[in-house]
Amino acid sequence: MANAPLWWQTGVIYQVYPRSFQDTNGDGVGDLRGITARLDYLVTLGVDAVWISPFYPSPMADFGYDVADYTDVDPLFGSLADFDELIAAAHQRGLKLILDFVPNHTSDQHPWFLESRSSRSNRKRDWYLWHNPAPPGDDWHPARERVPNNWMSHFGGSAWTWDEATEQFYLHSFLKQQPDLNWRNPDVRAAMYAAMRFWLDRGVDGFRMDVLWLLIKDADFRSNPRNPDWNPSWQDHASVVPKFTSDRPETHDIVREMRTMMDGYAGGRVLIGEIYLPLPELVRYYGPGTKTDEAVPQLSGAHLPFNFHLIQTHWEASAVAGIVQEYERLLPAGAWPNYVLGNHDQSRLATRVGAAQARVAAMLLLTLRGTPTLYYGDELGMTDVPIAPEQVQDPAEKNEPGKGRGRDPERSPMLWVDAPHAGFTPPESEPWLPMLDSYATLNAATQAKDSRSLFTLYRTLLHLRRQHDTLHAGEIADVTVEGTLLRYRRVALEDGHSTDFLVLLNFGDEPVTTYVPRGTVLLTTILDGAGATTESEQMVEGNEGILIALG
Repeated sequence: MANAPLWWQTGVIYQVYPRSFQDTNGDGVGDLRGITARLDYLVTLGVDAVWISPFYPSPMADFGYDVADYTDVDPLFGSLADFDELIAAAHQRGLKLILDFVPNHTSDQHPWFLESRSSRSNRKRDWYLWHNPAPPGDDWHPARERVPNNWMSHFGGSAWTWDEATEQFYLHSFLKQQPDLNWRNPDVRAAMYAAMRFWLDRGVDGFRMDVLWLLIKDADFRSNPRNPDWNPSWQDHASVVPKFTSDRPETHDIVREMRTMMDGYAGGRVLIGEIYLPLPELVRYYGPGTKTDEAVPQLSGAHLPFNFHLIQTHWEASAVAGIVQEYERLLPAGAWPNYVLGNHDQSRLATRVGAAQARVAAMLLLTLRGTPTLYYGDELGMTDVPIAPEQVQDPAEKNEPGKGRGRDPERSPMLWVDAPHAGFTPPESEPWLPMLDSYATLNAATQAKDSRSLFTLYRTLLHLRRQHDTLHAGEIADVTVEGTLLRYRRVALEDGHSTDFLVLLNFGDEPVTTYVPRGTVLLTTILDGAGATTESEQMVEGNEGILIALG
């Protein structure tokens, strides 16, 4: 980079799912005041920015991702005054605040949709995607059964719902209570950009854009190709290849408009995109470069198109190395990489890789080049909570039971202390989701006092990232695999001197011996042996990671 790095390039993002972080009013659901009350914890941990999942007014059909008003706070979470207190308190502590924004769809209770469905002639009719029934075939069916095409909802079944009053179908990529907006309509774009400016003017430092790659659908409403590999045990939407419902070329025009609008604000506001696509398609969301006098072009798309591939890959050294190598090869000039290992839609990190490998994963995430994003509780080793059928909250699981859609297990309340409900909500209250029964040992207060805990490992890694610019801004080199061992170097200039760090990560249970140039051990994932001088042969224990300063 020609200029000094921005905060989102040097920093670490921490995702908070507000329903599950801290309840302050005893209703069993987390709130904005709860986040404010726990900001000092985030400072102690060492993160730089807080990304908060939706808290806008909503009927909560999809727990806030069905927005009924983009410029207010749902009373469940507090008020605009509570938000203003939160952002002021965060900024006082040097923390940035990133909001989750939901551009693809609204709630069916949003005033825009209520107008749109009121009549075919309403001025907001074209704010959503309406379509006539398909023509009748040889076997006559009523209009309500003749969906326009085979587009599927990500939450199961057809993406089309019949509206009796106006005798047309409307599109919903998720629940029927979440109608898709028509982003081809300039009035829709203007209204959404105005909503973004409402929060930017209040001081938010950026947005994470929900399902950014789905915003535009095929103008001719062509049916998607069938997936020849699909079988009935899979989720319904996987039965087709989403050629005409995702990653349409016009989406990049919208991303560029969002970026242009946000670049008009001072302070380095960040645009993050939720994008589940193969790496070659993902990196195109950085956008093309614009003309510049600098050696590295200024890109015009999202600053950080979220890279979820470490979540999706098989957890082994060769697979992870392959992702890092391909990603680095495909990144456009001037693009800043990022990695994610957990979020509110994916099984918990410690559940996916196991308790021992969770430490290796922490060192991997916090020593790769670029911006890492942590999911609340992963720093404690929280695992998926078992959810009985009668406890299910997630509509995705209710719509397709038994197909692995449920996201409740990874959304359980945060573990703060060894006390009833782990300090998340008062003892007399009932949490909205079950708590992990391991709260006595996994809680934040207990781990903060334990010099060998996972929390201590995260805090130490985050401290080292701040201490050594190379660990966030340096190049990555020599990504290689030796059996179950992944190794790579981070190289850069610090204060005019070349610095070189070696990362060794053992993805297996058995020890591995590898050649290491002379250096000093800065940290091991078992939090032992720091300060030791390495020899030509270094033993890496099973499930161990080692960070070494070479030279």
